[in-house]
Amino acid sequence: MSLKNEPRVNTSALQKIAADMSNLIENLDTRELHFEGEEVDYDVSPSDPKIQEACIPFSAIYKTQGFKEPNIQTYLSGCPIKAQVLEVERFTSTRRVPSINLYTIELTHGEFTWQVKRKFKHFQEFHRELLKYKAFIRIPIPTRRHTFRRQNVKEEPREMPSLPRSSENMIREEQFFGRRKQLEDYLTKLLKMPMYRNYHATTEFLDISQLSFIHDLGPKGIEGMIMKRSGGHRIPGLNCCGQGRACYRWSKRWLIVKDSFLLYMKPDSGAIAFVLLVDKEFKIKVGKKETETKYGLRIDNLSRTLILKCNSYRHARWWGGAIEEFIQKHGTNFLKDHRFGSYAAIQENTLAKWYVNAKGYFEDVANAMEEAEEEIFITDWWLSPEIFLKRPVVEGNRWRLDCILKRKAQQGVRIFVMLYKEVELALGINSEYSKRTLMRLHPNIKVMRHPDHVSSSVYLWAHHEKLVIIDQSVAFVGGIDLAYGRWDDNEHRLTDVGSVKRVTVGPSLGSLTAETTESMESLSLKDKNKSSKNLPTLKSVDDMDSKLKGIGKSRKFSRFSLYRQLYKHHLHNADSISSVDSAS
Repeated sequence: MSLKNEPRVNTSALQKIAADMSNLIENLDTRELHFEGEEVDYDVSPSDPKIQEACIPFSAIYKTQGFKEPNIQTYLSGCPIKAQVLEVERFTSTRRVPSINLYTIELTHGEFTWQVKRKFKHFQEFHRELLKYKAFIRIPIPTRRHTFRRQNVKEEPREMPSLPRSSENMIREEQFFGRRKQLEDYLTKLLKMPMYRNYHATTEFLDISQLSFIHDLGPKGIEGMIMKRSGGHRIPGLNCCGQGRACYRWSKRWLIVKDSFLLYMKPDSGAIAFVLLVDKEFKIKVGKKETETKYGLRIDNLSRTLILKCNSYRHARWWGGAIEEFIQKHGTNFLKDHRFGSYAAIQENTLAKWYVNAKGYFEDVANAMEEAEEEIFITDWWLSPEIFLKRPVVEGNRWRLDCILKRKAQQGVRIFVMLYKEVELALGINSEYSKRTLMRLHPNIKVMRHPDHVSSSVYLWAHHEKLVIIDQSVAFVGGIDLAYGRWDDNEHRLTDVGSVKRVTVGPSLGSLTAETTESMESLSLKDKNKSSKNLPTLKSVDDMDSKLKGIGKSRKFSRFSLYRQLYKHHLHNADSISSVDSAS
């Protein structure tokens, strides 16, 4: 509300408010601070329905970018970040530590709450980095990235809050509260400036990344830049050839901890390099004896031993304790043994539906795929891309498996298929053809065949998992291969020829008797020649039935053929035909 619209406001009241504001600004120590309307985001209540609706979709995990790229979606839109310094830990046992105070900062962003630990020297390094960025952004460098960044911050004032200038060693214990308040105000004001809030140094200081605030990935755990050692895989073929220190390679990675897994990303590209699942063998060990590394941290599970290197022993203890505490709080179900040796806990009151025949199963799979918005996972022993999931075919190729997958891939859905890689001399399921056919439909379709028999020396087992999982919310488990020969209904036909429908032979054909047949055969050759010029030629019962069965041309059946056995018992009318042949 402006003063121009309220000319009758009491002058003494305005003077009192101005005095209170000036005292507040002096207490905040904001000598270099200068706010304007374009620079500060408005504060929004967390209970605002717009905030509750604002979320980062799960599909963002496939669109990660390098950490230094501009215009990366990291924060929830329209949602502020609140910072609070909870406590100060003071080191008094040694004088070799330059920053003797360790601050625990609690940050809140929407529904996510996490803590970071920083020393005052970290605040100083962070502040110097922002000052460099402020000076760098003024230089008109003719690059695409720099030009884009300058355009985004062109109209924003570049003044920034200042840090306290007094040394940590000069602060007495009774002054801790004032120092905590100064650092808290520094972060609060800085996070209201889009120019500095979106800078990669700020996100690294706050331990956040592009995957931090995705709701479907679970609560936010500890994150940060760390050194990772190569190797440690328990799967043959993934380790280096040697075991000495010369064979290992250290790489800088961004580590993210979630409720059921850990992952690390490459900072340059933003690609997810590895995912470590939480399982019953998940353990954390700290120390040189356990890790063979100074300031090392060791994380074990059933598939790998991951070795990390921290900046100090205290830093390694902090990482290990934070990871263990977070997993014990949010992922304790994955650390226990469950019934039937399962990794997952028993879930009560789960909605379920069972299938007897593949007709209803295929139709529900097709409908679920059509409603997919983000992901489709398929595992099969055998997969036929050209199979129709809904029969009879009344909408062309709309419900053919490859057409469904291509249509959803074009809509942005990510599709992942895992097939059994057969021994070609023993099986003819031709998984290579299925992989090649699906992958050339769209780049969003990824197909993997497993196992590699030569390198893994695996020959005596096969993948028999039949799974279709939609958006990680609907799962068809223990199912049927999406392949030929699996479609069936209550009639239990003996063959599967693609698009199947039941055809009942009309009375004109079924009423043919032996006498009618004999009269047809007794026609003279002359009459046949005359009739062939004007009328269609009449064929025998066997020939006409063979046409109805979808056979391309007339053929003679052996005496003991299946067809004669069905004809003998008057069951030939219930057989199935191909819609392709019946339409021709």
